[in-house]
Amino acid sequence: MITRSKLAEQLREYQLRSKNDWASVSLFCSSSSFGSSRVDVVVFVIWELVILAFLVFSAVSLYFRHMQLALILICVTMLLLLCMKITKQIRLARKKKRRMLLPLSM
Repeated sequence: MITRSKLAEQLREYQLRSKNDWASVSLFCSSSSFGSSRVDVVVFVIWELVILAFLVFSAVSLYFRHMQLALILICVTMLLLLCMKITKQIRLARKKKRRMLLPLSM
């Protein structure tokens, strides 16, 4: 006889088997308990490349003694880091909310 607990166990097993863990090689993104899709990884890798580019440009501008430009680039980099963290939290909250809406009888 199929019971609710067996269905819940089968759903958990299915989710574990179908979960794709695409890890981003990131210093800025913390790992989460929710799996990331390829799109999420690509978006965050692009964010990280842009942030790295801004950091390199600020270092180059410091080398050429353009202090104001370096300060502006560092501020933009910090804003990008903040935006990246906020968007990641929003995405995780949406995923968590969607998973809570799944019925157990699937």
